[in-house]
Amino acid sequence: MQQLEALTREAQDLASGAYPAGASASMTAAESEVARQMGICNACRYCEGFCAVFPAMTRRLEFDRADVHYLANLCHNCGACLHACQYAPPNEFAVNVPRAMAEVRGQTYAHYAWPSAFGALYQRNGLLIALALAGGIALFLLLAVAMNGSLSATGLRGDFYRVFPHGLMVGMFAPVFAWAVLALTLGVARFWRDLKPATSGASLSGPAAAEATHDALRLRYLDGGHGQGCNNEDDAWTHERRRFHHYTFYGFMLCFAATSVATLLHYGLHIQAPYGWFSLPKLLGISGGVLMVWGTAGLWRLRARRHPDHLNPAQSGMDRGFIALLGLTAVTGLALMLARVTALMPTLLCLHLGAVMALFLTMPYGKFAHGVFRLAAMLRYSVERREPNRLGLSGE
Repeated sequence: MQQLEALTREAQDLASGAYPAGASASMTAAESEVARQMGICNACRYCEGFCAVFPAMTRRLEFDRADVHYLANLCHNCGACLHACQYAPPNEFAVNVPRAMAEVRGQTYAHYAWPSAFGALYQRNGLLIALALAGGIALFLLLAVAMNGSLSATGLRGDFYRVFPHGLMVGMFAPVFAWAVLALTLGVARFWRDLKPATSGASLSGPAAAEATHDALRLRYLDGGHGQGCNNEDDAWTHERRRFHHYTFYGFMLCFAATSVATLLHYGLHIQAPYGWFSLPKLLGISGGVLMVWGTAGLWRLRARRHPDHLNPAQSGMDRGFIALLGLTAVTGLALMLARVTALMPTLLCLHLGAVMALFLTMPYGKFAHGVFRLAAMLRYSVERREPNRLGLSGE
């Protein structure tokens, strides 16, 4: 009882404004709030085994901006700690780790975005920008196709390159893809430079990289820390978020593999599209498209039903914009394959290309970036947990 009272007094001191020294005036209000809550959690430690956030937390007595960014991107927003917390609202300490971490994660995407103005713009108007960009590109392509007479042409026999020549397709998509890769690389490189001194500072090793990649690919920390799943709309455990994330991610990777295989066939083996229904590009693309449709529909539904205390309302547009673009890419891609030998093919091709280009243009500034930043944080966690705990405290 005396220990509990001591912990409570310590938590009350932190909640009253005595932030850790790392919570400096240079930090944003959201970052300082995470530092405050981590101080309270460090005094309690009931959730120490839930996910990577809490073992990493126990290695710190202070939380500066880099520490806060690191912990926020380790958090998978599963909600388990909120539903287990004795200091959660309406308690006066108002500890809500999922929402506090979500607010900071959104700030990190904008803070590390390249160019930074694009990140801030997408944060505020994600869904509108996503749909407007996809619609605008598709409309431009439709007008271009209509002007050269291909929109209503017959006898195309499913050959996309008779609508847009192969060289033109490459000329359109290569710069967009290169932009997405460049912007993401520059952003995560800056993030990594900040994380390294904030963690152990040790170099990344093969075992640490393998562990982090394994945990990321299986979404280990969406199991609630106990294997029963995480919370979505109430106190009930569910694996739905984990499953729908898997469907979406692996569906996307299958579609990317389909494009990569088609590129290899075209340039390496000089086998040009269109490919048959049982060709490898088609099998990969169809299976990936189906998984993406199922996954994005599930994520959209779950987000609409999510417990409001888990979410940062300011990120609603960004979250929905990314899900919408993924879903549109999958739906238009499948529709295009089904109608490739009909008169609808040119129109569906323009709609599909518009969705794909918008998806890649917005990737560095929206929800896709969270996967890259989270992997970077998990890599640093795998390195850090192999180093001695300098504080001599419990934790991995």
